[in-house]
Parts: sequence; structure tokens; C-alpha cells
Amino acid sequence: MKRTALFLATNLAVVLVLSVTLRLLGVEPYLNEQGLNLNALLIFAAVFGFGGAFISLALSKWTAKRAVGAQVIAQPSTPTEQWLVQTVARQAQAAGIKMPEVAVYDSPEVNAFATGMSKNSSLIAVSTGLLQRMSREEAEAVLGHEVSHAANGDMVTMALIQGVVNTFVMFLSRVIGHAVDRVVFRTQNGHGPAFFVTMIVAEVLLGVLASIIVMWFSRHREFRADQGGAELAGRPHMIAALRRLAALHPAPLPDRMAAFGIAGGVGSGLKRLFMTHPPLEERIAALQNANKDPHDAVYRKRQIN
Repeated sequence: MKRTALFLATNLAVVLVLSVTLRLLGVEPYLNEQGLNLNALLIFAAVFGFGGAFISLALSKWTAKRAVGAQVIAQPSTPTEQWLVQTVARQAQAAGIKMPEVAVYDSPEVNAFATGMSKNSSLIAVSTGLLQRMSREEAEAVLGHEVSHAANGDMVTMALIQGVVNTFVMFLSRVIGHAVDRVVFRTQNGHGPAFFVTMIVAEVLLGVLASIIVMWFSRHREFRADQGGAELAGRPHMIAALRRLAALHPAPLPDRMAAFGIAGGVGSGLKRLFMTHPPLEERIAALQNANKDPHDAVYRKRQIN
């Protein structure tokens, strides 16, 4: 749960800071003496809702590098770095995207992540623990998974979904604040303190609930990235990499990188709704079932050969 809370914190913080700042400055054009101008409110919520999501996206590479201390490989200086850069370059070319920045961060945990403003301006980072504790084939599959995240445009799609969610959260929280201020506290003209307090509380609660939608998409696109990793590095290697992760129990990544890492947490019941990743056993089963599908391209190629 800590991983998910940190993932949500950046976006919620941006939205809340915007809300409080605009309220203190009196820059809220949807308010008038009679109540709310719903059309103006919707436009306001969309501008700042999407603004919060895309500010987070624009800062994602900068934030990621500093959060884990990732060092971009400008010029490979070791055989491992050379292999890493060459592998990402080959996979990026196969996936049809520009060469991502490649970085390594010092951590004994086995993990990797992708982030960036767009698929052609991405960052692929791996931990030293992954390079040390996985075979080259398994590590290549993990890199394929992360390159697939970039090629699928998952970072931008996640920001768009978060923008839609932010818009409705900001819109509904102000409608709720207005209703409480008018009905419960019976404010007749303008808006009293109850509107501001209720709006902030509603914004936080609605933001947490709306994150269920974002987490659902996050889990869904993990299966697509696994499939992409299987196509770039081989299905057996992708399955082997996931099995190795299941055995190693990697620690979660901080903040926004969690949703784009190779590994996630374990949960059930309500906790599962807030997971960024589906359980590893489900991801392995999905790859195994796809391998048996006669319509699967990898399966057909294997049968022909």
C-alpha cells in the first residue's frame, strides 16, 4: 500500500496545491454570488486537472533520476554497460521508437522501470541488483518489458486517464462543497469556509476512489508490456524473468516509477484494487496461455520452424 500511496501522492499534491493556491488568490472564475457556474467550473477543472497530470508527466524523468539516484550511461565504460545500451538500442529499433536514455541505479533489489514525456523521449533504468542477480536472457526480457511500456505510450496514456480523473474529482468536489455550504450551513450569498473545507476533503477522498480506475489500467497494461517483452526477447525468457522475480520478492519502487516498474506488490480483496501490478503468477499464466493460442504469432512461428 505504501508504494501505491506514494504513486498517488505526486498527482494529488499537484492538484491540491493548485486548488489551495487559486482559492487563496481568488482566481476561481466559476464562483459567483448566486452559486456555481457549471460550464466555467468544468472548463476550469479540465484545464487544471489535465495540467496536474501533465506537469507530473513532464517532471517524470527528472523526478525518477533523483528519486533513485539513476546515472544515465552517456558513454558505456564496462562490458555490462555496453551490453545494456546495445540491447536497449536493438529493442527500441524493433519496437519502432527512438533510442531511450539508459540509466543504472545502485540498489541490491531486482527492479527496472520506464518513464518519460513520450515514447520517443523515454528513460529505461535498471538496478545493479537486477544486472547482478539475473541472467542475460532474463535481464533482456525485463528490458523488453520496459521498452514495450515506452513503445505502447503507456506513460502518456496514464497521464490522459489521470487527467480525466482529476477533472471529475475537481468538478465534483466543488459541487459537493457548494451543496454542503448551501444546504447544511445555509450560506445565502457567496461561499463560506464550509465550502473550502468540504471541497478539500472531498477532493482527497474522491481522488483516492478515482485512483481505482487508474490502477485498473496500470494492471491491464502490464499484460501488454509482458507480451511485448516476450516478442522482443522470447516468451520463455520473459516467463523465466517473471519466475525469477517471484522467487526474489523485489522491493517496490518509490513514487511514480512504481507503476512502470517490472515488479509490483501482492494483495487481495480491497488492497488488490489499489495495486499497480497484477500478481506475478497471473502474468506468467497469461504468457503461458498465449503461447498455446493457435492465433498467437510466436506460436505459429514455432510450429512452422
